[in-house]
Amino acid sequence: MDSASQDINLNSPNKGLDPGSLSDMPEELGASAGSPGTLPPGLTEEEAEELKTELTKVEEEIQTLRQVLMAKERHAADLKRKLGLSPLTELKQNITKGWQDVQTSNAYLSASATLDDIANSEVYKKTQETLSQAGQKTSAAFSTVGSAISRKLGDMSRRWLEGGSTGMASSLRLIQTLRRTTHRSESPHSQTNIHLISS
Repeated sequence: MDSASQDINLNSPNKGLDPGSLSDMPEELGASAGSPGTLPPGLTEEEAEELKTELTKVEEEIQTLRQVLMAKERHAADLKRKLGLSPLTELKQNITKGWQDVQTSNAYLSASATLDDIANSEVYKKTQETLSQAGQKTSAAFSTVGSAISRKLGDMSRRWLEGGSTGMASSLRLIQTLRRTTHRSESPHSQTNIHLISS
């Protein structure tokens, strides 16, 4: 529906409707409802007149309420402008209030309590402890491998400087040994390889 065809008059009972959509109304609700002589079954002419009078009154009340609402909205906008409240400020306040409502909602509190229960459970504590220990052991293993490699490289450079050509040959053997042990230390049996390197 294009906006040019919309009825934007707030006082109109057809507000926001496409003019063509009124033709889709059932015949009973359309133009024939007001024509004399065609009454719905079981309804007398007097009852129909009473209903029409009541409908007119209700439509007038609706019109009055729309006018009062528009006046109240203008007054509220003036008050907000005087208070320095912009639409952005209102949006921030609405978001803050919404977040507070979420935090105090039963679903949020229930989920938060469930997470607290999980964090305090024995299974969670044991898993956390096991992972912590595994991390410490892994860190210690890497530290040991690093210091063993540093020590061997120091020995290799000292031998190389002291030994000349025979020092170079022994250094090459040492490098090859280090490479093999380094590759083995990446295997699942790294604990035994660490002892091989440091011995």
